[in-house]
Amino acid sequence: MDQPLPFQAIADLVRHHAFARPRQPALVQGQRSVDWGQLHTMMDRVAASLQRDGIKPNQTVAICAANSLEYAAVFLGALRAGAAVAPLQTGSLSSQLAGMVADSGAKHFFVDGALPAFATGARRIYMDGSGSPSLADWLAPEGARPKPVRTRPHWPFNIIYSSGTTGIPKGIVQPHSMRWAHVARAESYGYGPNTVTLIATSLCSNTTLVCFFPTIARGGCVVLAPPKFDAATYLALAEKVHATHTMLVPVQYQRLMARPEFDDYNLSSFVMKFCTSAPFHAPLKADVLERWPGGLVEFYGMTEGGGSCILEAHNFPDKLHTVGRPAEGHDIRLVDEEGREVPSGQVGELVGRSGSMMTGYHNQPGKTREAEWFDIVGNRFIRTGDTGRFDADGFLTLMDRRKDMVISGGFNIYPSDLEAILRKHPGVSDAAVVGVPSLEWGETPVAFVVPAAPALDTRALRDWANAQLGKTQRLSDLRLIQALPRSEIGKVLKRQLRDEYRALTP
Repeated sequence: MDQPLPFQAIADLVRHHAFARPRQPALVQGQRSVDWGQLHTMMDRVAASLQRDGIKPNQTVAICAANSLEYAAVFLGALRAGAAVAPLQTGSLSSQLAGMVADSGAKHFFVDGALPAFATGARRIYMDGSGSPSLADWLAPEGARPKPVRTRPHWPFNIIYSSGTTGIPKGIVQPHSMRWAHVARAESYGYGPNTVTLIATSLCSNTTLVCFFPTIARGGCVVLAPPKFDAATYLALAEKVHATHTMLVPVQYQRLMARPEFDDYNLSSFVMKFCTSAPFHAPLKADVLERWPGGLVEFYGMTEGGGSCILEAHNFPDKLHTVGRPAEGHDIRLVDEEGREVPSGQVGELVGRSGSMMTGYHNQPGKTREAEWFDIVGNRFIRTGDTGRFDADGFLTLMDRRKDMVISGGFNIYPSDLEAILRKHPGVSDAAVVGVPSLEWGETPVAFVVPAAPALDTRALRDWANAQLGKTQRLSDLRLIQALPRSEIGKVLKRQLRDEYRALTP
């Protein structure tokens, strides 16, 4: 077995690339680009400016903005100063953003002009120059050098806030060691100095960072796609820049593969494509494998870390219905409602342990304890809230989020089973099933369907689906919807569907 790579700070690796290949592009966005020498200099200026303002190692800065070269440079520069970064979702409510900035303890808040005004104790710095001070005015002068900082593996790297739909999302503290674990396995996926990674998801998302930082650490080039995802624009850009790697969420793969002209694009430069964050259905994986050159890897895991599974779809085309096997060094177990391990082959909640684990939820020790499970010898695991089972080959099939499971008349109903049936109907483009209160059964399953064509008969579709479902699984209602509500990274917002149904139904 290969020896694990000794820990290095990612910000220090940029310095190495700057001296080894100063004129090679590191970041590209539209007609603008930054080479390794320029990125190294910009990071020094950001780090020196933060130190000038009194920011010390392990303190936090916050960023809320669209993807940009400046965003990437500020994130990396803050790491060089030893600070942790809280990248915040631009789609959050003002009240949520104010709460997250306060919770993170950030004294500096890097934004662009699109961000709505709200009160915060942090100093705003406008990266796009739309306010005062602008990033250019705030930065230390050319040639500024920060005091050296020796980054430790246990230091906080970033605080990723969960995408809660109500209240203030939980801050997930990820240490440098967790990010380094992603970098350490990057070589096996073909990352290197010739890598061109096309980024089409937000830099505030852990989904993006799983691909962004290995590219930077290995000396590749990151190309930032336009902020608003468009399938035709993405394909043209991938062909133009000869992209080798990308990270996309399932809904993006779905839109890309549905383009009539998809096969007209030359995508032969691709080495590896990645997917995470939401259910990636087997037929879509098969379509990507058949028509899109290069390997396809699905990561299953949580932002909180713990246990991850990896499916190298190109190597295991008969396992596309699974999310793969536990990654090397990852211990994943299944437990019941009482926290007892369940026998092999049975369904249980996934708990995981690895070198990639959050320190905890920021300022929320109670929530941290709720997320933890300990085995009989005291090893710490992270609870996923997902249910699943392992097959005889050790591949994991996911069932559902534990909180999304419907318990009807004492029977467990997994919405994913019902959704899979609905998607087989030619008139269905997409579907989501949720549980709603029922006086007779406690809960009952209701389907929301995106039609593939107008004039879809809901009663006929419900009867068609129920004819293929078990007696306890049958849908009590079916509603058509123009599009399923999704988070920034493509997760279906089932809580929103449940709330809407309750509001419209007596």
